[in-house]
Amino acid sequence: QVQLVESGGGLVQAGGSLRLSCAASGSIFSIGVMAWYRQAPGKRRDVVATSTRDGTTNYAGSVKGRFTISRDNAKNTLYLQMNSLKPEDTAVYYCNAVVYGYDYWGQGTQVTVSS
Repeated sequence: QVQLVESGGGLVQAGGSLRLSCAASGSIFSIGVMAWYRQAPGKRRDVVATSTRDGTTNYAGSVKGRFTISRDNAKNTLYLQMNSLKPEDTAVYYCNAVVYGYDYWGQGTQVTVSS
């Protein structure tokens, strides 16, 4: 079992920045890939960025160059630094961890970017 708790969402103006955090607890030694997803109203949940245990990262094209995913294994925490935010980044952001092929999810944190 893995528990994930996100924090750091909020309301920000376009061009601003936010940093999301995801604290993991439980069987954290079993966690492989961790990721951030987002879901806007009426849309499907899409991957934003992924991080493997050895630090390899990948980004969705829409956020590449603006968002940075990082992972502090010592603190069992995943981060998403979001810069140059756009109104289209508005969504609920979810932390995800994969353990032996099973997906664990956090409760989500709302990010709203005003124009």
